[in-house]
Amino acid sequence: MKFTFTDKKVTLPKKVHEYAEKKVGKLDRFFPAEADAAVVFSVEKGRNCAEVTIRSGGTILRVSESTADMFATIDAAVADIERQLRKNKARLEKRLRKDAFVRTPDETSFVPDEPEEVYDVVRTKRFPIKPMTVDEAVLQMNLVGHAFFAFKNQDAGGAFSVVYRRDNGGYGLIEDDT
Repeated sequence: MKFTFTDKKVTLPKKVHEYAEKKVGKLDRFFPAEADAAVVFSVEKGRNCAEVTIRSGGTILRVSESTADMFATIDAAVADIERQLRKNKARLEKRLRKDAFVRTPDETSFVPDEPEEVYDVVRTKRFPIKPMTVDEAVLQMNLVGHAFFAFKNQDAGGAFSVVYRRDNGGYGLIEDDT
């Protein structure tokens, strides 16, 4: 696993990075050799924040934690990623390392498998996806009162795109990069 550390608004000692590499490195057993881990450390309002992003093939796992102690924040972030992996175990087994979920006798913490959550699709809606500009899509989204809107982006050669309303009041755009 390759690591990238970023310190925002804070200067951390090397031992924090080493601790994070050790803890996040334990997740390496879930991923093939080409997995990349990006850890961003910051301090906001007196709280230590850590955002861990792991990319492996087409799978992206991201967790953000905040506590009073940076070491505790790293531990909480790693625990959250393990929880995500175990929760979605059945769906991820095809993408992750073949023996990723096999328990070894030297594991110190036993986390019982959670029952697999069933995603129940209760409604299917079909509609034509029309070519339009981003501004037209935002206008259409606001007119129908939805939090997102799917469309074919004229500015991107008809690629599938989604505009969405962000929590901070702005808008976001998700584009297909193919």
